[in-house]
Amino acid sequence: MNYQKLEFTNRYGHDLSARLDLPDDGSFRGLALFAHCFTCGKNLKSMGYISRGLTERGIGVFRFDFTGLGESEGDFGDTNFSSNVTDLIDAAAFLANNYQSPTLLIGHSLGGAAVLQAAEHLPDIKTIITIGAPCNPEHVAHLFESAEEEILEKGEAKVLLAGRPFCIKKQFLDDLEDQRMTEKIQGLKRPLLVLHSSIDNTVGIDNAAHIFTSARHPKSFISLDDADHLLTKKSDALYVGQLISAWSSIYLSE
Repeated sequence: MNYQKLEFTNRYGHDLSARLDLPDDGSFRGLALFAHCFTCGKNLKSMGYISRGLTERGIGVFRFDFTGLGESEGDFGDTNFSSNVTDLIDAAAFLANNYQSPTLLIGHSLGGAAVLQAAEHLPDIKTIITIGAPCNPEHVAHLFESAEEEILEKGEAKVLLAGRPFCIKKQFLDDLEDQRMTEKIQGLKRPLLVLHSSIDNTVGIDNAAHIFTSARHPKSFISLDDADHLLTKKSDALYVGQLISAWSSIYLSE
């Protein structure tokens, strides 16, 4: 696998850090746009293994840091779920203008919810894949329960997430409540693959059931057995990349 370190500018003028992973010979039969999990970044090790599993089978992968995270510009406190969705749409536009339109849309955890929201704005996407995704972005609100009173009273609060402090503002919570996920899932009109572990203690398997039953055919569900939420075992992450490649191959050849 070889890669290019890139940047693109979103609609709000922030330069977002990205990377494009490609097969060794530089050619690819499909291009995946990958959305990472909440407060994670493009360099999360498991996401790199998933990318390797895809590039080894001829699929390029574009992943990036959302606004205010990792090496990207912007203030995380001013972002929300909706801004993650627009970052995804802007990333797809960058790829279309400089390489080719992405044909696979992949999202892990909250990134999975984001791709379900963004899909209607990306007509060139042929397949949609979620990995350990919540059926509603409000799922992450429980992470702020200890600070919710302060957020509502003062408008914002510092919250520790994965051992790091983040500023969470009331507008973030309000935005989570405004999403109409079931409606978006029902209107995907593209093949959907739902990947989820039955022992996921971060996002329960019932979320996968809701996404799957809400979606219309064609749709598929594959259990990730004993994988944890972040796919920390290298073998699990590589397996996910291989699964996505094999499942999507029929749609990429159309």
